[in-house]
Amino acid sequence: MFARVAQRAIRLAGLKVFQHLHALSLRFHLDRKTGGVARAVERGTKGIEFLLSFMLFNVIPTLFEIALVCAIMGALYGGWFALVTFITMGTYITWTLVVTEWRIKFRRAMNETDSEANTRAIDSLLNFETVKYFGNEDHEAKRFDASLRAYERAAVKSKTTLSLLNVGQGSVIAIGVTIVMIMAGYGVVGGTMTIGDFVLVNAYLIQLFLPLNFLGFVYREIKQSLTDMETMFVLLDKEAEVEDKPAAPALRIGGGEVVFEGVSFAYDARRPVLDDVSFAVAPGRTVAIVGPSGSGKSTIARLLFRFYDVSQGRVLIDGQDIRDVTQASLRTVIGMVPQDTVLFNDTIYYNIAYGKPGATPSEIEHAARLARIHDFVMSLPEGYSSTVGERGLKLSGGEKQRVAIARTILKQPRILVFDEATSALDSHTEQEILKSLREVSAERTTLTIAHRLSTVIDADEILVLQGGRIVERGRHGALLARHGVYADMWARQQEARAALETLERTGELMALEKGSMEAAG
Repeated sequence: MFARVAQRAIRLAGLKVFQHLHALSLRFHLDRKTGGVARAVERGTKGIEFLLSFMLFNVIPTLFEIALVCAIMGALYGGWFALVTFITMGTYITWTLVVTEWRIKFRRAMNETDSEANTRAIDSLLNFETVKYFGNEDHEAKRFDASLRAYERAAVKSKTTLSLLNVGQGSVIAIGVTIVMIMAGYGVVGGTMTIGDFVLVNAYLIQLFLPLNFLGFVYREIKQSLTDMETMFVLLDKEAEVEDKPAAPALRIGGGEVVFEGVSFAYDARRPVLDDVSFAVAPGRTVAIVGPSGSGKSTIARLLFRFYDVSQGRVLIDGQDIRDVTQASLRTVIGMVPQDTVLFNDTIYYNIAYGKPGATPSEIEHAARLARIHDFVMSLPEGYSSTVGERGLKLSGGEKQRVAIARTILKQPRILVFDEATSALDSHTEQEILKSLREVSAERTTLTIAHRLSTVIDADEILVLQGGRIVERGRHGALLARHGVYADMWARQQEARAALETLERTGELMALEKGSMEAAG
């Protein structure tokens, strides 16, 4: 029965922490150390199992046994035996409490250094290619060893202080037993006690001090388990930055109109990112947002998804403030293709199906065809069952992005957000994907965040962000005619593109000349 209770408690605690981590804001996850968080949850769930098991099956029965033995000793052999026994117990308990509390700091240090070592190991392994690019294997080994060395020092202190605690506990019990046995010996000599009483006192002392010693061990382990659980409870105590209002209704989606109304936002109050941004995306229309890096383009997408709440102003969908509806219903109607696509370490089928769990194979294949990745998948030995590796590293950047586009298509959202969705694609593939995206977004509200201006020339409206403010807006032709910021960006990109094409043609000519010379030779 207890096995079921303990394992259920562990599962529910782990699930609660996992759900809470997903409920925390993007700000927390940008700052977190994945290895340390994982190790904290692991230690915490193990601590729960130990705590439940020992509290129920050891602590309560042992306390009952000690109380019973003390009562018998006092009733049979008088107050002096009871007094010495109580003094021994009191000294033992006091020593155990004081030293154990003092030792907690060493256990905390062990946990901190263990989390740090685990974080560095995971971080290094996730960035395996970067380590190889720079030949920094020795550097990574030294960093990891520095963490292990710190853990070693903390562990040595913890173990040596544990030995001190054990020696003190053993000494207290030995002194107490010696005094009581001397008293019993004098009783036998004086004729007030028999040899049988002497043996019986010894048996009672063993019956008393063995569980007391065990209780000291249990107390140490319980305190250690509570210390191990501290970090997990700290995670649970972290409040979500973005929360649904009490009894918030679900978003009622209609045409899918998106409105930013006087929106200002700052990740840090000292550095504003958006300043009084206002625009509207009519149902079924496409609005593109362009501008230099750091102008706040991607922040607009994060605010629409409500990863953060705006500092001022409102974000509306079909006239409803997104802060007044549930986050789940909001994110159901929005599809996102991010610039930096990270896939799950699973199959291509799973990663596409993630957009709509439970989708049929035909639906997944249709989405893959629209994303222009079906033919590539079928060329793989295992087809859709091919694994993509950690963070999708087995696929190229373009292949990963097409998988991301496929799962967004599969979701069939009313509102689409493309954040540099074609940045990792070559020009030919980019045009194919753009054609597919135009087909998919034909009747959907679309917000496109782009660096390549060639990808947004067909947008119904283009917003030019600079310094967190909209400095220009209009269609492609009208913006070029203004000879402003957009026109300048367009000219620079066209020059860069022309230079690249010239280099490619030069390379082709040199290859042809080399081939001709070799043939002539």
